[in-house]
Amino acid sequence: MTFENLKLIEPLLRALKTEGYTIPTPIQAQAIPILLERKDLLGCAQTGTGKTAAFALPILQNLHEDELYVKGPEGIKTLILTPTRELAIQIGESFTAYGRHLRLRHTVIFGGVSQHSQTTALRNGVDILIATPGRLLDLMNQRFVKLDNIKMFVLDEADRMLDMGFIHDVKKIIARIPAKRQTLFFSATMPAEIAKLANTILTNPVKVEVTPVSSTANTIQQSLYFVDKKDKRKLLKHILDDHTIGTALVFTRTKHGADRVARDLNDAGIRAEAIHGDKSQGSRQRALSNFKARKTRILVATDIAARGIDVDELTHVINFELPNVPETYVHRIGRTGRAGASGISLSFCDEEEKEYLQDIHKLIAKTIPVVEDHPYPLQRDGMPKIVPSVQPGRQRQGNKQQRPDGRRQNSRNGARGNSDNRSSRQVTTPNVPSEVSGNVAENTSETGSVEGNGRNGRRRGNRRNRGRNKQGEGQDQGQPQAQQAQARPEGQSQQNSQPRQPRAPRPEKQRTPRTESQRSAPRKDAPRGEDGFEKLDWGDDLKWGSERMDLD
Repeated sequence: MTFENLKLIEPLLRALKTEGYTIPTPIQAQAIPILLERKDLLGCAQTGTGKTAAFALPILQNLHEDELYVKGPEGIKTLILTPTRELAIQIGESFTAYGRHLRLRHTVIFGGVSQHSQTTALRNGVDILIATPGRLLDLMNQRFVKLDNIKMFVLDEADRMLDMGFIHDVKKIIARIPAKRQTLFFSATMPAEIAKLANTILTNPVKVEVTPVSSTANTIQQSLYFVDKKDKRKLLKHILDDHTIGTALVFTRTKHGADRVARDLNDAGIRAEAIHGDKSQGSRQRALSNFKARKTRILVATDIAARGIDVDELTHVINFELPNVPETYVHRIGRTGRAGASGISLSFCDEEEKEYLQDIHKLIAKTIPVVEDHPYPLQRDGMPKIVPSVQPGRQRQGNKQQRPDGRRQNSRNGARGNSDNRSSRQVTTPNVPSEVSGNVAENTSETGSVEGNGRNGRRRGNRRNRGRNKQGEGQDQGQPQAQQAQARPEGQSQQNSQPRQPRAPRPEKQRTPRTESQRSAPRKDAPRGEDGFEKLDWGDDLKWGSERMDLD
């Protein structure tokens, strides 16, 4: 089948012959007849299969066959929305090439540049408007663009449009165009949410799917390199030392990563430029032009900026970092192997990106061959093992540790956790004389049950026991332990064999009356009451009366 069999008009066939196209791609062969009948279309085809020509040729022919052309701002008949500036420029170049023999005008509007030239073209009148959503809404609010007479609406790269967060802008634009129109919905991938949106804006669409959803072209040779993250730049330089690689497109996930890779390549003597959203439009166009003219060997790009990069005879695409969205992998490697040509895709994968790799394998329904023979393999077993350190003399929680007297006690954490048990062991001595209560308190504190429950109580009790044991060593020195036990009365332990005498009460401190200056000055050693305030002994100096209060 040739383009002549698709019933295209002679000016379009002549333009295609000039471009060197004679045989349509599968998406073109199926979509062009449907669009010439002015039906809605839901087209799904992988990147690089000729989607742009599939809708550009029928749009030009339908507008050429219309008898009435309305110029001025109200004369826009076709609106094409694209997610990126580069893709908008590429579509504009395709309309220029295919419509060179027709009297149809088109213009491209996008952000990042001055709007003066764009508004001037709109005032002169256009039939086809190619725009990005942000700049289009801006000019619509300024009343430079009116979409009342739109007959054909094209949403190109719909999946990427929604991924980039343009869904709300797209809905605002769709609400401003006539409901009676021909809608073309093109996407390289077709997830379920994209299909759901398509059903809301399409009317009885004809679905064209020439390849499996989210598949890669068979003409692209894919390879995978497992490499540590720190060695990726070294591996990239090693691969680019092969001078048979004329040009290569390198993908990174972040803008900072693109700038860093380009800088490292330039330091290594490899001419490279970066292209991403933070670059000005002039800088992006200059980098893309240098890459197409082969003045620049390596072009480092992010996923958003790569949309619309159509370079003839691009042989290599290198994924410096795997994308976290598996559909993006299909778009990346689709920059090579376009229109039936062959291409090579190389992907680097570190330990953290293996999860992304599994998603890619699941999406494309194949396993990417792994290249083992390279100087920077992934060190799978080289990660040091983290072992928790234990300080000398301390044990882990819950273990038993040996006491000096041969018995075992719980560790610090274990003792702290037994608050309920400690409260149940408290001993109270109500209505007991002071001498008896003192003995009880002392005896119980030796075992740590009353005076300072838990660890601190045991410490105080053990210190007292050790002191008394030392005293007993002098008396019982040289006797066996069994004889010492027989010498003690029955029922009396070694600890309380020598009870301590109660302490004598302390004499009360004699207080001396203070002078007037001493009363006014605060005292550091002043006694405090239960409420925390200083206790003052005013004596007989305080007299409540008119002479002290100065009352009438």
